[in-house]
Amino acid sequence: MNKEPLKSVCEQKNFETIFNKHSQTLRNYIYYKCGDIQQAEDIVQEAYIKLWGNCAKVIYEKAKSFLYTVANNHFLNEVAHKKVILEHQKLSVSSNTTNETPQFILEEEEFHEKLKKAIASLPEKQREVFLLSRIDKKKYSEIADIVGVSVKAVEKRMSKALLTLKEQIGKI
Repeated sequence: MNKEPLKSVCEQKNFETIFNKHSQTLRNYIYYKCGDIQQAEDIVQEAYIKLWGNCAKVIYEKAKSFLYTVANNHFLNEVAHKKVILEHQKLSVSSNTTNETPQFILEEEEFHEKLKKAIASLPEKQREVFLLSRIDKKKYSEIADIVGVSVKAVEKRMSKALLTLKEQIGKI
């Protein structure tokens, strides 16, 4: 039997191929936007459920774009809810036991807070590019494809992000 030139997203093997190829990168992309790995995984799962529900309407070659659009829209719909969760997490106190000195623990916590605040204060587009590059080790061309901008735009966002972080964190 001849393989049809256009692959169908509705075929299980094609859907699995799409999942295996894009799920981790999509999860990381959403994680960089929201800062909560569980929420990122939930959003990615919802995106794949929506892809499966619309598999007859989505062209195989456009599945990646569909997934990123759905996941991003789902994230934007949850932003207000995420803010409530983050405020609640800030109020809750956790007690950790460790063998480190209290001074070291304090300095470490201060540095982590300073770093988190500096990254969180970046504009969303700069933060996405920075985290995709530095954490996910993506090349600028891959980031440009994921975010949907030119490589020059990625370079500019990265440059601005690094300058901002350098100013906010100072010498480490």
